[in-house]
Amino acid sequence: MLSSIIDAFKVPELRKKILFTLGILALYRFGSYVPVPGIPFREFADSFQDSGVSMTMLDLFTGGALSNFSVFSLGIMPYITASIIMQLMQGVIPAVGRWAKEGETGRRRITQVTRYLTLALGLINAIGYLLLFKSPQYGVVFSSEVPEIVTDILVVFTLVAGTAFIMWMGELITQRGVGNGMSLIIFVSIVSRVPSAIFSSVNLTTDTGMGIAITVLILAVVLVCIPAIIFVERAQRRIPVNYAKRVQGRKMMGGQSTYIPLKVNAAGVIPIIFASCLIYFPAQLAALFNVGWLTAFADAISTGWVNWILTIALIVFFAYFYTSMVFNPEETADNLRKQGGFIPGVRPGSATVTYIKNVLHRVTLPGGIFIAVIAVVPTIIFYFTGNTLIQAFGGTSILIMIGVALDTMSKVESQLKMHNYEGFFK
Repeated sequence: MLSSIIDAFKVPELRKKILFTLGILALYRFGSYVPVPGIPFREFADSFQDSGVSMTMLDLFTGGALSNFSVFSLGIMPYITASIIMQLMQGVIPAVGRWAKEGETGRRRITQVTRYLTLALGLINAIGYLLLFKSPQYGVVFSSEVPEIVTDILVVFTLVAGTAFIMWMGELITQRGVGNGMSLIIFVSIVSRVPSAIFSSVNLTTDTGMGIAITVLILAVVLVCIPAIIFVERAQRRIPVNYAKRVQGRKMMGGQSTYIPLKVNAAGVIPIIFASCLIYFPAQLAALFNVGWLTAFADAISTGWVNWILTIALIVFFAYFYTSMVFNPEETADNLRKQGGFIPGVRPGSATVTYIKNVLHRVTLPGGIFIAVIAVVPTIIFYFTGNTLIQAFGGTSILIMIGVALDTMSKVESQLKMHNYEGFFK
């Protein structure tokens, strides 16, 4: 591992990409501590400590930016929500579905619409947070030296601009850095909360020794779970494929054997991110309308048995949904037929499509259930213990961290192998 990291910095092109990525992420973390203009910082921080469970979870995904009421308070959530909407629209609106099949031109159209939708959702969220934080629950009072309407407009504009800036930084990382920019931003937001969670876990009880022992035990359990999660993340169901021999000119072509790799968890961390966004979307609506029953509903589905059942159902659903979006059995079967390939014991055409679909459904279900269980079990433990380290290192958090880390390492490894260096994975 260490030698691979050293090798990565030996390649000038890869070194520039890594340093560029780290620089953008450092800029993101800096912005998470810059409060919006006119906010009474200390008074707001004290009142935020008594906020509901849903707001605490939203703060986790923003890396503490929301509790600081910083310029990045909205985090990456508006973009993720916009991406979910566009993914769903591909199956509902025919025009959007055609864009997805038009290659690079269609992807640019979808990206452009996603950007505009992100700004619209950011504007709605910004207004909602402003109204919520000015309510008696938080009691934010701006300085009377400037007209209140001017301060309100400035706060909303700053929050929306912060969302646009985060989206721009994420796209820059994807284009010029290493890994998926949006996923890395979520990764950094979650990791940044770990040190404070460890400190809080140590001081959770009056007995410091007991607190240290509990903290060490939690970290040990996490370390034990990591190999199992990595095993499932990289597990594949390989469908064997043979190619018929054919004569082309004077050469004998084909006759080779290969396989179609179907990942057990083909969707990666996307189902967890999508499920989390939908579950905590009512909290964002509650922030917008500041209605008592809506806030109570947001808190109810953010914790307890309702949250656990809903999380499992949504993660399994999005595991199937996203896998069907990224893997097309009809197209795979058609490509096999054109290339003279076939699955042993399966007739080409519709029988091949059916076979691939059945295998895909069988491997997706255990993968979806596994990540759902890993996501929910720590949440249940946190519900009964109140240990913030379990929340910070909860199933959702650790799956996102491991998934993003593996994806980034795979991209770095491909760059290393291009320059004849050994990668991370043996």
